[in-house]
Amino acid sequence: MTTRVACLGDSLTRAQLSVDYLDLLQRRRPPGDLRLARFGVNGDFAHNLSQRLDAVVADRPDVITVLIGTNDARASLAGYPVERAMKRKQLPQRPSADWFQQCLGAVVERLRTQTDATIALLSLPVLGQQLDGAAARASQAYSRMIAEVATTNKAAYLPLHERQTEELRKADPAQIPYRDPTPAASVGVLVRRALLRGSLDTISRRRGLVLTADHIHQNSRGAALVAEVIDTWLLTRSA
Repeated sequence: MTTRVACLGDSLTRAQLSVDYLDLLQRRRPPGDLRLARFGVNGDFAHNLSQRLDAVVADRPDVITVLIGTNDARASLAGYPVERAMKRKQLPQRPSADWFQQCLGAVVERLRTQTDATIALLSLPVLGQQLDGAAARASQAYSRMIAEVATTNKAAYLPLHERQTEELRKADPAQIPYRDPTPAASVGVLVRRALLRGSLDTISRRRGLVLTADHIHQNSRGAALVAEVIDTWLLTRSA
């Protein structure tokens, strides 16, 4: 029987700037085992996701995975252009930890009451690769909030942040300072991929990054860990 999986998120799920973890997840299973539906929008905060659930409900999935919060975590960092993000994403208030948890809780509550799907919340990919840096600590803090929301709302919690932390510790990578990518840098990545057929993995190697192409968006190794965490849970669920 085919399992219908709706994957919700931001640019990591949209996969224009990241390696496509949905594709990697599909490849881990026999043909026809999973039917994956993508609900990812670039730059989304948890609030934005909470406003666009009609299509997810209408899709009638068996399983829903939610990978959201990276932009909320980034907004907590010094120097992040919060006002610009608020205008671009039409946020009604300034991003905060409390609001993130409220919005994510609202997402789970609506999906739990209006679908019959099993819901899983992924913790965040590690921001940057300095595990003691402010960016990584922010992604860890927001991941803990995700775990709290999952527990409160009776959703599964998938430990992506923990898995990526483990991978980075094993790799012992160069301690490259975190830099938040500018819009121009993101456009540059799209151009290299589309016109020059540049690989995100090639970009990662040139920059000395292990799991990402730009400290945020996943390369093949980072995206494979997203797929692994989801697939491991799906196999446990169906056992």
